[in-house]
Amino acid sequence: MPVVWGVPVLWTLALGSWGLSREDSVWRDEAVTWDVAERSTGEIWRMLGNVDVVHGCYYLLMHVVFEWFGAGVVSLRLPSVVAGAVAAGCVAAVGCRVGDRWVGLGAGTAFGLLPAVQFQLQEGRSYMLVAAGAAVSTLLLVNALSGKAHWGYQVSYGVAVLFIGLLNWLSLMLLAAHLVTLWWSGAGRKVFVRWVVAAGAATAGVLPLVLFSREQSEQVAWIPPLTWHMLVGPAVLVAIGCAGALVERPCAGRLSVTSVGLPLLVVPQLGLVGLSLVHPLYLDRYVLYSMLGLTLLIGSSLGAAIRTFPKARGWVLAGVLALAAVALLPQSLAKRSPESRVDDVLAVASEVRRLKGAGDAVVFLPAFRRDTWAVTPEAFAGLRDIALVESPRESGTLRGVEADAERIRAALLAERRVLLVADAEGAARPARGARDRVKAAVLERYFAVVADEQVRGRRVTVYERDLSGPGGP
Repeated sequence: MPVVWGVPVLWTLALGSWGLSREDSVWRDEAVTWDVAERSTGEIWRMLGNVDVVHGCYYLLMHVVFEWFGAGVVSLRLPSVVAGAVAAGCVAAVGCRVGDRWVGLGAGTAFGLLPAVQFQLQEGRSYMLVAAGAAVSTLLLVNALSGKAHWGYQVSYGVAVLFIGLLNWLSLMLLAAHLVTLWWSGAGRKVFVRWVVAAGAATAGVLPLVLFSREQSEQVAWIPPLTWHMLVGPAVLVAIGCAGALVERPCAGRLSVTSVGLPLLVVPQLGLVGLSLVHPLYLDRYVLYSMLGLTLLIGSSLGAAIRTFPKARGWVLAGVLALAAVALLPQSLAKRSPESRVDDVLAVASEVRRLKGAGDAVVFLPAFRRDTWAVTPEAFAGLRDIALVESPRESGTLRGVEADAERIRAALLAERRVLLVADAEGAARPARGARDRVKAAVLERYFAVVADEQVRGRRVTVYERDLSGPGGP
């Protein structure tokens, strides 16, 4: 029924489009997407051999988007909005097939309201695209379990799983959730065999990426070890899902909302926790697609409530949706503000434009703060990056190659006026590595601060050589 998936699709598109530019702000993760997507295909391939290969498929996709629509805040985030709408439509269709149209409508409309989903709906990263692929593959699985077991569904299923695996190979935990659904639903031998073939082919296609990305594991070294307080949020979500499962009271051997939704919610969460016990990896965005299971179970509860009012079912759903939207309005507004992210590379670029002068030098502390130069090179026109030896594009990296510490020291001491782009006070970490320690030490000892501006997690400090201090004439 078109209305079952059409309403959630339009609803989610509206939620994603609302405040999409976030006041023209872009934070550091999105800046990486922007920077890489603007490179040529050859430059992207070269970079992936050194760093971020796990996101390579997404970067190539965004390169195409930027080629077609141009680089900008809207084109950066629009793929996530469209993917969120696809996910909402698919989860509505799944709810309709394993429950009824009210379950589908409830699940589809609830998806876009979840705070985690609202955050990623307006994020220039791959996680909402993974959720869309997971929703498509779950719908294909449900269709196969509903008696449509021909090879077309299995081939399409394998392609969908391959797609999300190439976007983020941790999404392959979806296969474990689907395996539980097959067992719980009493899938026949034919369906099971075809699923194994499709899942195996998709896994084989992703395996080279998994093996190669292990060589770049230092990229996730910043993720903190798993702690008990990090498990509170997932535990609450699982508890909500289990409450929805109790409402349905499912039976083993039968396809139901619970047999699809509960594994989809619980298995990826438990899988990521288990992996994090071996190597710290727990970030909730890695299993954003598990929210599909949560919304199915929420839809089951909504469906049960709606069915108790047979003469006003549409009004009941609209009322519940309105109440939920109002209750979550503070969260919704917060997700759409620039302050919802840790920094804003565009805001700091504006400060650089205002503070720079002819002949000034610029340094970045740490080197990754060069991302604001990569996204807005025009803001740094006329400034000399005195620490840089090879640019990010030339070196096939994200931050470029800097000179050794002694050459950076000598270059700084030869300058009269230097702009430092760094993290804001309170967010900045102690300088790590010889290069960054030299930058901080030389500026502090031989230069005086003449301007210091902080904006949205970033800081621009203007230093002038203190000729009366140590090292002066």
